[in-house]
This record gives sequence, structure tokens and C-alpha cells, in this order.
Amino acid sequence: MTAPRIAVVGSLNMDLVLQVQRAPEGGETVQGDSLQSIPGGKGGNQAVACARQGALVSLFGRVGADAHGQALRDALTADGIDHSGVQTDADATTGVAAITVDAAAQNRIVFVPGANGRFVLDADALLATLFQADFLVMQLETPLPEVLGAAQQALTAGCPVLLNPSPIQPLPEALWPLLHTLVVNEFEAATLSGQPVATPADAARAAQALRARGPAQVIVTLGAAGAVAADAQGSRHHPGLVVQAVDTTAAGDTFLGALAVALAQRHTLDEAVREGIRSSALCVTRRGAQPSIPTRAEVAQSPQPPDWTPL
Repeated sequence: MTAPRIAVVGSLNMDLVLQVQRAPEGGETVQGDSLQSIPGGKGGNQAVACARQGALVSLFGRVGADAHGQALRDALTADGIDHSGVQTDADATTGVAAITVDAAAQNRIVFVPGANGRFVLDADALLATLFQADFLVMQLETPLPEVLGAAQQALTAGCPVLLNPSPIQPLPEALWPLLHTLVVNEFEAATLSGQPVATPADAARAAQALRARGPAQVIVTLGAAGAVAADAQGSRHHPGLVVQAVDTTAAGDTFLGALAVALAQRHTLDEAVREGIRSSALCVTRRGAQPSIPTRAEVAQSPQPPDWTPL
């Protein structure tokens, strides 16, 4: 099968990962177990997730002219990702995320955008890439006007857009009809739809409300409970896989990368969601962001999720 081509517009961060037994309360100091510097950022993570599932990936973003920026470029090169669209900012530092991971595998993240917040779309370079791409993947760790501009370029190129609106913020009305696929977690689904999301049935209602605003299909990820997929045929709950989680940092990005590649290969939405669940289940059994993202061969050897049920 020909490798799909995916363009990613998004953030690149150096993750400073603190392993602790428990996160401190306000005003409290706790002793940590370890500190690591690991390549991350939602844009970088999603690009790596797509590449490790067999896609040819081009990444557009911005880093500083510093050691972190060079380390991130080296990591992208190692995964075969084209980062010629990653700009170098001489006046800003590379983005950093401080991540505390506790013994229950829950993470707490503080994101300092740095150069990500100064990303300016090179519309001509992106458009040339999009004419050859099967999907444009984006998140919201770069300026929202640039995200909208990239989606408009994708419309010109006839390239479908997959958006993960994280960190959550109100989306411009002009962006909604430009989206083909929207991937949100429970909190993001509730915030954007204005409806509570506590159960798969709630997620299905929220997803269909979001579909009414423009996207052809919406996926609500539910952590260990799997995901809900919604399209014109209705809504389905895909149960998760039972695993021993140690770090959930890049789980959502891993899910999205596997989903995007499967959709680019013309799999059905339900098949793509199952690949996302398999990939993210492997991811959470490992520590770190990009080091935890599995390869296509590893996912192929992993268990299949239980059958989905209609909602």
C-alpha cells in the first residue's frame, strides 16, 4: 500500500518530565523520582505518531535558535519527518512543557509557548504540500489565526482537515465548515457543545451537536473507556483496552496519529478509531511523550479492542 502523505501544522516543545509519587498541594514541596528532557509538543507528537504508522509527514511549526530547538529537529529527522517547514526564531526560546506524572499515571502540564506563539504561516509552502497530502492535521498550540489560515489553504488544495482543538478555546465560526474530522476529549466536547459529557451516551449527543456545526465526523475520546465515533450513520461506542498505564502524556496525540493514517488509507471511521485505541493503549504503558509512541509493527501485534456498540 502506498504510504499516505500527511501535513501537520503545530507546536514543538521540549518536555521537562518530573516523575513523582504524588503531585504537591498548594504551597507544598514533594520529592521527585526523576527528571527527563523529552521531545514533545502536540504538533511534534502527532507528526511522530503519523510517521510511525507509516505516513510520509511534513511538519510546519517554529522553534527557537537554541539547544532545545536543535534537539527537536534531530528527533524529527530520526523519524523521517520533513521539517523544512519548521521556522527558527532568533528572538524567542523553543516552547517548553513542564509535566508532572504521578504514580497513578496522571499528568499535570504547564505549557510555555515560546516560539510556538510566534508561528507565522508560510501559505505558499503549505499550499504546495497540501496539494500532495491526504490530510492536514492541526491542534491549537499555535496561534488560532494561523490555524484558520491553514484550514483555508487546505480548502483550496482539496485536502481534508483533522483538528484536535487542544488546548481548548472558542473556535471561529469560519473554521467549523472547513473541518472534516474533529477529535476531542470529554472536557473539550463538553466545552464546545455546551453539554455535559459523563457517559458514552452523553459523548454521542455532544458529538452529534458538534457535527451539526460542520465536521463530517466527530470522535470523542474517553480515556480508558475508549471513544465514541459519530458520523452521518449515527454514533458508536468503541470500548477501550485494559492495560496498566504508567504515563498518559502522549496518549491523545498517539490516538490521533493512528486515526489520521488509517483514514488517509481509506479505512472506515470505525476501523480508524480501533487503530487509535490500539495505539494509545500501547502508548500509556510507556513513559515520555515521543518515546512512548508505538510503531505500526508494534500496533499490528497488539490486541484488538472489543466490538463497538451503537448509541
